Amino acid sequence: MENDQRENIIKTAGEMFFRLGIRSVSIDDICRELGMSKKTFYVYFESKDELVAQLLHANVAYISGKMEELLNLHDFRQLVTKFIKHQESEKNDVRRVPQLVYDLKKYYPRQFADFQEECFQTQKGYIRAYLEQGQQEGFVRANLNIELTATLFAKIHNDAIRDLEAIEAHGLSMHQFSHTAMDVFVRGVLSEEGMKLYN
Repeated sequence: MENDQRENIIKTAGEMFFRLGIRSVSIDDICRELGMSKKTFYVYFESKDELVAQLLHANVAYISGKMEELLNLHDFRQLVTKFIKHQESEKNDVRRVPQLVYDLKKYYPRQFADFQEECFQTQKGYIRAYLEQGQQEGFVRANLNIELTATLFAKIHNDAIRDLEAIEAHGLSMHQFSHTAMDVFVRGVLSEEGMKLYN
C-alpha cells in the first residue's frame, strides 16, 4: 500500500512535470492534484529534490524495461527494427523534453548528473548486449570492439542531451538528433549481411 501511494505520487508528479516543467510545479500543486495534504506527501518524500531524484530513477527503470523487452526477442532482425521504431516514437523519456532538461540542469544539477550517469551505464550495457547478439548472428562486424563502441555511442548520446541547447541552436530537435545518430551508429557496426537487412 505504501509503495502504491509512493508510485502514485511519482506518476502524478511526472505527468505534471512533463506537461508544465519541473520548476513551475510546486509540492502544493502536486498535493492538490492528488487530493492529499502536504503532511501526507512528506511521509513519502523529504523534499521536492528527493521526488525529482526518484522520478528520474523511475524513468531510467522505464526505459530499461523497454530495452529488456527488445533483448527478449532473441532475433537481431526484429531487435533492430523495433529498436529504431522505439527511438523514433518514445515520448516518455525525460531526455526528449527540452524544458525538463533545462529545468534539471539549472535547478537540480546533482540529480541530473546522477541521472546522466545512470542512463549512461544502463544504455552502454544494453548496446553491448545488442551488439553481442548481432555478432553471434553474423549481422554485426566480427572485428568490432564491442566495449569501446558501446561506451562511445552511450557517451555521445548522453553528452548531446546534456548540451541540448547546442543541438537546438542548429535548428535540430532531440528527435532529429536521435534518428540521425542511430542511423550513423547502425551503419557503422553492421556487417555486409547486416547492411542488407538494414537497407
